[in-house]
Amino acid sequence: MKTETDWNSLRKQSDHKGPQEFEIDWSKARIETPEAKQAISLRVDPDVLEFFKSQGRGYQTRMNAVLRAYMEAKKAGQA
Repeated sequence: MKTETDWNSLRKQSDHKGPQEFEIDWSKARIETPEAKQAISLRVDPDVLEFFKSQGRGYQTRMNAVLRAYMEAKKAGQA
């Protein structure tokens, strides 16, 4: 799994004491396999697409998150 954390920048900060600084309870760790995404062709307005693309990498993931939030709100009777 690729990380986006800038570890070199964190190491340069004076308060970093190394990996032992963070206590991790591995007994509660779970491996979750993400559900496979389904490729589709989706037509959206150009300004909507540009808005999401302007937010940077991961715009399709963000679009999916917005659709998921809408779906979950509808299921809960909130929208």
